[in-house]
Amino acid sequence: MPRTRSVENESLLSAALEGLELQRQRIEDQIREVKSLLGKRSGRATVDAEPAGAKPARKRQLSAAARKRIAAAQKRRWAEYRKQQAEPQES
Repeated sequence: MPRTRSVENESLLSAALEGLELQRQRIEDQIREVKSLLGKRSGRATVDAEPAGAKPARKRQLSAAARKRIAAAQKRRWAEYRKQQAEPQES
């Protein structure tokens, strides 16, 4: 009789293992799908999608002239914004 229980336990454990492996595969598929959706939404690749030996992308450098143009444009925008905010109060 003990041999039968051992065989029953083994078949039960085998079935449980197969079920758990299927669950794990489904969960891993769902994780991959969510990661791909996050990568598409944010516009950048996920860390897992990069090859192991890939070098990180270099940061783009702005010239001093470009920084000055950007700063001047931003100052103009803020001045216009402040001007618009002040006009309704004076009326």
